Amino acid sequence: MKRESLQLRILALALILIHLVVSTIHGFAHQAAMVMLTTFGYVYVIVVITLAPLVAAALLFTRGRRIGALVLALSMLGSFVFGFWYHFLSSTADNVSQVLGSWHSTFLWSAVALAIIELAGALIGFVIYRSSSKI
Repeated sequence: MKRESLQLRILALALILIHLVVSTIHGFAHQAAMVMLTTFGYVYVIVVITLAPLVAAALLFTRGRRIGALVLALSMLGSFVFGFWYHFLSSTADNVSQVLGSWHSTFLWSAVALAIIELAGALIGFVIYRSSSKI
């Protein structure tokens, strides 16, 4: 059980770091394509999408791993909902179909990658949360 728990937490850490890298690339694509967010959007990106998974990563390797798993699951789920809405459903400049020019490809693939990573992160966070209650 402990080995499996450690492996899950290492997998979660890897997902968090990959998420950070892809989010950074997506942020560059936002800037280069001149796709601006609202104040709410910027605050959400900083707090929920960037900082919360990093806090979760730190907590996953302490006695607070259960709360870290919950923070990971909720922040990744919140990131997914936010990104899916703005990148694929809303009719704003943040929709992947509205970003034209040389940054379209980077914007699109990074938005799709983020959605996949965030769903995986939410799932692994909930699995760790559930399994940590049995320890």
